[in-house]
Amino acid sequence: MSDVLAYSVPAPAVVFPPMSPAPRVVPIAVQAPRKDTLGCTACSMRSICMPQGLTPTELQRIEALICPSRTIKQGETIYRANDSFQSIYVVRVGSFKTVVMHRDGREQVTGFHLAGDSLGLDGVCSGHHNCDAIALEDSKMCIIPFHLLEAMCREVKAVQQHVHRMMGGEIVRESSQMMLLGTMSAEQRVATFLLNLSDRLRMRGYSPAEFYLRMTREEIGSYLGIKLETVSRMLSKFQRDGLLDAHGKNIRILDHDGLVRV
Repeated sequence: MSDVLAYSVPAPAVVFPPMSPAPRVVPIAVQAPRKDTLGCTACSMRSICMPQGLTPTELQRIEALICPSRTIKQGETIYRANDSFQSIYVVRVGSFKTVVMHRDGREQVTGFHLAGDSLGLDGVCSGHHNCDAIALEDSKMCIIPFHLLEAMCREVKAVQQHVHRMMGGEIVRESSQMMLLGTMSAEQRVATFLLNLSDRLRMRGYSPAEFYLRMTREEIGSYLGIKLETVSRMLSKFQRDGLLDAHGKNIRILDHDGLVRV
């Protein structure tokens, strides 16, 4: 299970207003190649979202096809279900959730994405997106036109392998989510969520033991297939058992091995 989300404790708390049924869609137009000084070379997420082993020339080529990073305000949507698939989006700063809507209007969270993660691969198969991608906070993202990326894949093996790994990661994520929803108890789901979150933060250079959740407990419950009251009850249980210390959205893991044993 890979799509969980948080930042380290020093980040300021954010109060999330109720999400509107139809978040505003930000028009994302393909712009001129990147000319800003904060290109991929200077980006702290380069080791996560960029292919490894590129030559300086290849790095310049891939930077040239990435559109300048865009700022997306909290609650704004970069694409919605049934929108035409044009680009892959990489989170540079901030966080997003992906959701699908049930016929009765209920929202089902299908993933959480943070810096270094890619969005939009759901559109490769059909040519249309099958979910909404909504910013959980003010964020920045890089936009990669897919037809340009495909052309570079044919010429640079490292880029082709990286795209294959991205697609393979989506398969692993979905299979892990099916196992989580189909075989785990509510207690195990919440523990797995926190452990995966801890691991992802460690990979990004943040504290794996102390972090601030960027999603609501209701959104966590939607993703894990349980009610928000159950999420709160499990967090309280873990706190009583000495596994973690939770104050609102601030989480401190006290016993990592204990969470693993849940």
